[in-house]
Amino acid sequence: MRSPAEKAQSPVPEAKSPTPGAASPAPAQSDEPTDLLSGAHWGELEIPDDNDSTLGSDVESSSASISSSILQYRTISGRTYHSDSVTDSEYWGPNDEKANDVLDIFHHVMTLLLDEKLYTAPLSKNIENALDVGTGTGLWAIDFADEFPNCRVIGTDISPIQPSWVPPNLSFNIDDATREWTYQPDFFDYIHIRWLFGTVKDWASLYKEAYRCTKPGGWIEHIECDVNVVCLDGTMPEESAVNQWGKIWTEVQRKTGSVFNMVKSGIMENGIKEAGFTNVQIEDYLAPTGPWPTDEKEKQIGLFNYVFLTQDIEGFITYFLSQVMGWTDKEMANYATSIRREYKEGKIHSYIKWRVVRAQKPLDA
Repeated sequence: MRSPAEKAQSPVPEAKSPTPGAASPAPAQSDEPTDLLSGAHWGELEIPDDNDSTLGSDVESSSASISSSILQYRTISGRTYHSDSVTDSEYWGPNDEKANDVLDIFHHVMTLLLDEKLYTAPLSKNIENALDVGTGTGLWAIDFADEFPNCRVIGTDISPIQPSWVPPNLSFNIDDATREWTYQPDFFDYIHIRWLFGTVKDWASLYKEAYRCTKPGGWIEHIECDVNVVCLDGTMPEESAVNQWGKIWTEVQRKTGSVFNMVKSGIMENGIKEAGFTNVQIEDYLAPTGPWPTDEKEKQIGLFNYVFLTQDIEGFITYFLSQVMGWTDKEMANYATSIRREYKEGKIHSYIKWRVVRAQKPLDA
């Protein structure tokens, strides 16, 4: 049976073949965008109460039930972030309880999107070592360790937010993947990377480290989303908060050098190929942003995706919009309320585009 994600793939343009030389982050653009609405635009709006009971009642009722120096976290606008002692890189996501709940919901969304699978690479059941880069709350690593009980699984992250009660073949390490890796060469049968957009400036170096540490014949799999929301039926107004989402992150990328346009740039497939991996395979998926599709499986993906997207919009935007874009607390709050309201209303039939890139280290490497 084809997954709902596969059914949704048909409108997605076919991914282009990797282009040599495109692995490095795109250089900063010299021209400032002309269609990006400023924070002041959102700050000046009179926003109705976000808890309007007439909005999305079906969605709300359906989703109601889903719902050391290292520990010296920074606090920005009331949210906690990773310790500077772990990494000097900028990671935009908070690491508090609310943000961690969102990561758990996200894991379920991705499992649904991949038709109840944790991975798409053709892995052997007798693999020995696997690495989950940026493991977050560790749910993917836990499920993977349960599926491969004879495989040693390592999950790494810059915040110690993982549970202590885990399968015996799983361990979590506090580690910054943007630095030189300490694992021995030709060690991992499988390296899994998911949803790290905006956290790495030099993807080419990270892929080279992954290649060095992968066994000949082993696989790497990287899954990322496009920040530009997709709409296929013309229901997304240009100045809507949903449409502005991609423009905001494109501007953050221009100002910081951190890569947010992971899909549009082709940086995954190009960088993985340049690192030395072969047999590069690309698949695109569309995840509805609400339960408006008529197909029942797509509706389920949309429902959980809606919860994932709206549960903590403030956690997505607070770091870079305050620290880089200079938005005020009111501007951020009004924008968050606006986009949450648009998702709740369900009038905009939008999708989040996800790309899966998998590749293999040559057997003779």
